[in-house]
Amino acid sequence: MSTTLHDVAQHAGVSIKTVSNVVNGLGRVSAATRERVLASVAQLDYRPNLSARSLRSGRTGVIGLAVPELSLAYFAQLADAVIEEAERRDLVVLIEQTRGGDRARELELLRGPRRQLTDGLIFSPFGMTEEDTELLDIGSPLVLLGERLPDANVDRVTMRNVEAGAAATASLLKLGRERIAVIGAHLDARLGSAVLRYEGYVQALRAHGIELRDELVVEVDLWHRSNGAKAMRELLARGEPFDALFAMNDELALGALRVLQEDGIDVPSDVALIGFDNVDDGRFSRPSLSTVDPGRSEIAAMAVELLLERIGGATSDDVAPRELQSPFRIIERESTRDE
Repeated sequence: MSTTLHDVAQHAGVSIKTVSNVVNGLGRVSAATRERVLASVAQLDYRPNLSARSLRSGRTGVIGLAVPELSLAYFAQLADAVIEEAERRDLVVLIEQTRGGDRARELELLRGPRRQLTDGLIFSPFGMTEEDTELLDIGSPLVLLGERLPDANVDRVTMRNVEAGAAATASLLKLGRERIAVIGAHLDARLGSAVLRYEGYVQALRAHGIELRDELVVEVDLWHRSNGAKAMRELLARGEPFDALFAMNDELALGALRVLQEDGIDVPSDVALIGFDNVDDGRFSRPSLSTVDPGRSEIAAMAVELLLERIGGATSDDVAPRELQSPFRIIERESTRDE
């Protein structure tokens, strides 16, 4: 027998009315309860009969958001921004993780049964490759976040990574620092945030007539705090002097900051430090972390707006796939205030 609303309500420990509200995008339901209900819906493979709502609009009122991992503050805060934007439009957001960008997981989420629960998907790919581009044709509205899968014929929202990387580096150069190290590079990659931010770093050095020193560049696979600490230990072990550091995200910067302090290196007097992403933790580190604000709320607003246009019926024949870029700004805090 097919799963009923009663089955879902019993499994989730809520009322049938609450399940109905979540499935139909009605009423006020807390985020925690909504996630619990949607998890039960997926686990029980409930296929709602959206008769009343669907007959009127053909929509569920639910959109999906798939990101690599919510343990990274940037993606957690991005999800919060998407939820806030969606709620302004009376939409529910089903959030899914791809477990650090696992390719198989990404493909499963693109084509799995949960897609039947949503009107469209905002997707931040990490593990899929260019050979997978055609698999993005999932038969429902889709908006990509970031620069990966550049040949995909879908809407996307990106950051101004090159310009922002250059601006972050230039902010260190303005302090009179000339031996600027960088951690988080992916030198062998063809495209992605790391490649573009590194390109901005190189451009800024060249514009100021500063020699690029390979010994001051440390590659990092995953941009986690622990890897920032590891990269900083590697940089210090090389014995190459540096007076500033550009970390390609705030997680790396915070990990590096801890190691610098453990080694008795003062920030910013000895080493000025800037990160990228403007996560909340950076405001409360000591010293507080200078960073690049990539326009997270704008990214969320743009992505939801693009998705809603496609949900509303705009096809690629009507409107060609678009790429929008969010604004950015440099936020100067104590880690670069050389006073």
